Amino acid sequence: MAAAGQWLFGNLRYAADLILPPVCIHCHEPLASHGLLCAACWQGIDFIKPPLCDRLGHPLPYASAEPAVSAAATRRPPVYSRARAVARFDGVMRDLIHAFKYSDRHEGVDLFVRMLASAGRELLADADIVCPVPLHRSRLWHRRYNQAAILARRLALAAGKTIELQALVRVRRTASQTTFSGRERRDNVATAFALAAGAGTRIAGKRILLIDDVITTGATLDACTHVLKAAGAREVDCLALAIVTGTGPFHE
Repeated sequence: MAAAGQWLFGNLRYAADLILPPVCIHCHEPLASHGLLCAACWQGIDFIKPPLCDRLGHPLPYASAEPAVSAAATRRPPVYSRARAVARFDGVMRDLIHAFKYSDRHEGVDLFVRMLASAGRELLADADIVCPVPLHRSRLWHRRYNQAAILARRLALAAGKTIELQALVRVRRTASQTTFSGRERRDNVATAFALAAGAGTRIAGKRILLIDDVITTGATLDACTHVLKAAGAREVDCLALAIVTGTGPFHE
């Protein structure tokens, strides 16, 4: 029976590949398997690699003390303990995230989860609970899905961690942050989040891993961390697909 099942599955997969041939999830060049990137697009991702700031997750120009802390983290320490991201938010990674977030393109989710598991290996090992950054219900109704929740659920399942999809709620719909400076972003989300009724007992004393798609200034993650720590969370770390690095208004 097992051999027959494998034979049937193999033939169904072959038939599906004839109808929808596997292509690169970014440029659509033909590939041998679904849900992957071609070599050229893979090289177009600017992966975050050590040395990096232990608090913010930003790449550093050279290795120093362990753990290394950047000048930006020293000047304005985040409320959360540590952040990590797969890559810089530009080029191929930005295109992939935008397609996932705004165009309902989910064919890269398996690859994203593997990337997150690799980039956040230490954070994931320390975590008791995985929790996504929530969307406001009106935005969730319009978009139909929360990309952070999809990533968090799949990552928690792969790592054997507890998932809390509704521990955090977004109680206030905020204006789009894309044109805001760092200070404006912090003000915009300062009171946007709250703990769901009854979630406090599940959060207290736990190490939480917050999942989002992009870390810009960290204002959203700080606001979520305030709520979780007020509920008694022992520690809050953050993990995302991409991070905005460099200088400019986002880093005020």
